[in-house]
Amino acid sequence: MERKDRLQIVCPDCSSRLVVDQATGEVLSHQRHKEPPAGGKELGELLEGLDKEKEQAEDLFQREVEAFKDRDRLLEEKFEEAMKRAEDADDGTPPPRPF
Repeated sequence: MERKDRLQIVCPDCSSRLVVDQATGEVLSHQRHKEPPAGGKELGELLEGLDKEKEQAEDLFQREVEAFKDRDRLLEEKFEEAMKRAEDADDGTPPPRPF
């Protein structure tokens, strides 16, 4: 039989059950909502999710490999361009003194 001086409340966010004292508002007990294993998903759904994650990781890896290959070429071109600018800008005067 349920006592009249206690309230049973179900949390709308996490579905936990709370027993609250009506007079003081103090939580007397808290029972977490039991989640099904693996979030309630079937084995097939979990395997599909793993396959998708694996494909995404492989795509990201391939993009990074390509970017790294292209990065070496771009850095070499930037270095050559900077060397050309340095040679063209050299007018024989010493650089300004910082102090």
